[in-house]
Amino acid sequence: MTSTAGGTGQLLAISDLHIGYEENRALVEKMRPDSDEDWLLVAGDVAETVADIRWALETLAGRFRRVVWVPGNHELWTHPKDSVTLRGLARYEHLVALCRELDVTTPEDPYPVWDGPGGPVAVAPLFLLYDYSFLPAGCETKEQGLEYAHRTGVVCNDEYLLHPDPYPTREAWCRARVEATADRLAELPDDLPTVLVNHYPLDRHPTDVLWYPEFAMWCGTRQTADWHRRFRVETMVYGHLHIPRTTWHEGVRFEEVSVGYPREWRKRPQPPGRLRRILPREDGDA
Repeated sequence: MTSTAGGTGQLLAISDLHIGYEENRALVEKMRPDSDEDWLLVAGDVAETVADIRWALETLAGRFRRVVWVPGNHELWTHPKDSVTLRGLARYEHLVALCRELDVTTPEDPYPVWDGPGGPVAVAPLFLLYDYSFLPAGCETKEQGLEYAHRTGVVCNDEYLLHPDPYPTREAWCRARVEATADRLAELPDDLPTVLVNHYPLDRHPTDVLWYPEFAMWCGTRQTADWHRRFRVETMVYGHLHIPRTTWHEGVRFEEVSVGYPREWRKRPQPPGRLRRILPREDGDA
C-alpha cells in the first residue's frame, strides 16, 4: 500500500460522467480541486470509447493529487463507434495500461491509504461486475429474469455490447473478480477502515427505488452483501443508477455519486457535476 503525505485535502468522488454528451464533457472541463491535496475517485462510466476515456482521465489526473478509477459497464462495451475493438478481459487490461500511463490508480494497483482529514482509510477501487442475482420479484433464475426484462422492454445494452471473453459468461467473470478481490481485501490490516469504490453498489438496497426494478439484474451481486461489515467500510462509493444520494445500511454510508445523462441532471435543483466529498464527511453526514 502507498500513503499520502501531509494531512490536508479532501477525498472527493464522481461517476457516470458519460462525456460522449457535450454537456457532460463541459462539466469535466470545469472540474477542479479545492486544494493541491485533493483526491478524486471516479466510479466508472466515463465514456464508451478509449479516446474519450483517455481525455477525461488525463484531464482530471492533471488537476488532482491522485485519481482513482474503476470501470463501469460503458467502459467495457465493445462499441461500434470505438476504433478499439478489444473485448472482455483484453479491453479491461488495455484500460488498466492506459491508466498506468496516466498515473491513475486502478483495481489492479496497490490500495492507497488516504491519511488526510477523516483518515487513515484504505481506498480500495474494485471491479466486480454482476451475476443476475438481483432478480425481479417472482423470478427464481437468470433465464426467468431475462425473459421478464425482454417482455417489459427494459434490457441493459450489456447484453449486446459487454463481452466476457475469455470467460464463458459475465457471471463467471464476476465470480472470479469477487473471489480475487475478497482475498486482497482480507489482507488489509484489521484496524484499518476502508472506502470501497465500485461501479455497482455492494448491496441491493439502493436499487429499491428504481422505476424499472428489473434493471437491478445488471446492478451487482449478492456475493458482496456482507462486505460493508466484513471489510470495515467507512463509506461505500458507487454510481451506475444515476440516482445521486446518500443511504445508510446497517450503520454504513453508501454514496451514489453519478452525474448521469443531461436529460436526467437538468431536472435536478442542484448544479450538475458536483464532486461529492467522502472525507472529511460533509455537514449533515451522521
